[in-house]
Amino acid sequence: MTYRYKVALIFLIGFFIDCINIFMSAVALPSISAALHVSTSDVAWVANAYILGLTLIIPVSTWLAGRFGSREILTASMIVFTASVWMCGLANSFNELVIWRFVQGIGGGLLIPVGQALTFNLFKGEQRAKISTLVMAVALIAPAISPTIGGVIVDSSSWRWVFYSNIPFSLIAALLSWFWINEARPTSLPSPDIKGLLLVSAALGSLLMGMSLYGGDSPALVAAFFVMAGVTFVVLYGLHYRTCKNPIIELSLLKSKKLSTSIFIYYAIPGVFTGVNLMSIFFLQNTLHFSARLTGMFMILYAIGAFIAMLICGRVYNRMSAKRLFALGMLLHSAGIATLLLVNDPSDLLVIVIAYSLMGVGGGIGANTAQTTSLIDFEGRDTHKASVIWNINRQMSFSIGAALFLMVFNLLLKHFDTTQAYHVTFAIAALVGLFPLFQLSQLNTQKDCHAQQNS
Repeated sequence: MTYRYKVALIFLIGFFIDCINIFMSAVALPSISAALHVSTSDVAWVANAYILGLTLIIPVSTWLAGRFGSREILTASMIVFTASVWMCGLANSFNELVIWRFVQGIGGGLLIPVGQALTFNLFKGEQRAKISTLVMAVALIAPAISPTIGGVIVDSSSWRWVFYSNIPFSLIAALLSWFWINEARPTSLPSPDIKGLLLVSAALGSLLMGMSLYGGDSPALVAAFFVMAGVTFVVLYGLHYRTCKNPIIELSLLKSKKLSTSIFIYYAIPGVFTGVNLMSIFFLQNTLHFSARLTGMFMILYAIGAFIAMLICGRVYNRMSAKRLFALGMLLHSAGIATLLLVNDPSDLLVIVIAYSLMGVGGGIGANTAQTTSLIDFEGRDTHKASVIWNINRQMSFSIGAALFLMVFNLLLKHFDTTQAYHVTFAIAALVGLFPLFQLSQLNTQKDCHAQQNS
């Protein structure tokens, strides 16, 4: 195996771990809620704490890799991950679980952007589209099969083993990182942007907190305070960015229409799907009384559709317009979400099959195209910087999707019965998933994309 494929394998293992940790734990949330005596809205913090840890560490991950070495950081990240996931399984209270999930997120957040940047710098031109297909195969298939595995674990054992099951993968990633990674440290390293890091961390933390509170039972004013605080920190970082020589997040990279459009697409497809899937899990288990195993198995259909779509995208991306692939992905994905409106009782299995299949095909097309398109414009250190932005966006899209539709559902419960509230939530999600259609005109022609890839 060549060096670049060794690096890619390490990144893909770490990426796989990240993906299953978001979605495998989701199917266990009803069991965790019952075992630890917490509400549906509060238990969402099992996912949010992990995403928060990931998001806060991502901006500084590139600097840490430059300071201590990519091999050392990648290995340390998986060791921290292994220790924290073990503690998650041992947690005796909800607060303990949330704290260790946060630490677990920090461990995962160190590996993803560093591993992605190392990998993408080793694959150029059309080869990058191929490796992007592998990345998205993990990004969509791992979340698809992990709920099934998680459901089997929950039904046959305990929700604690949902966390313990990650340990073999994280240990393998740690060992491979130590023995395979061979990247020279930079001879000169600029001082880290500490002020920028603090502002970004405060902004992300406040926004995540605010959106999570809106999805729960907290007073609206408290949630609004955190959201406004987050917006204020964003503005302050913008002012800081203008005078900083080495900002923690290089905002100028957002001038790339491919990156900015791909970011928007990711909120509309994987982000929306995260919220829809969370609502669907509670709907199927708590309202229709499906088992955790059966609920998780529907994601296999999503995986099949996503896998077929990604294989096709990997072959046609360099011949077709990204605009067309984005539009097709959004339309099919939203059609699948809208199909969930027809689910009313446990006998509607065929409708659920169609819904998850359509979401899988649409999600596979849209997310794979976004992953491939997002970093096309960048090389070298800019790839590292763009990877930081891209991975912050990826994690934020998951959290925003979950918080947004949990909030919508809780608001609708005041006016509709439970089933109707779920249906209206799905309808809103289907519409939100189509918003980026209005932004596609900003993308360059495919001819221009080819010229940039081959330059």
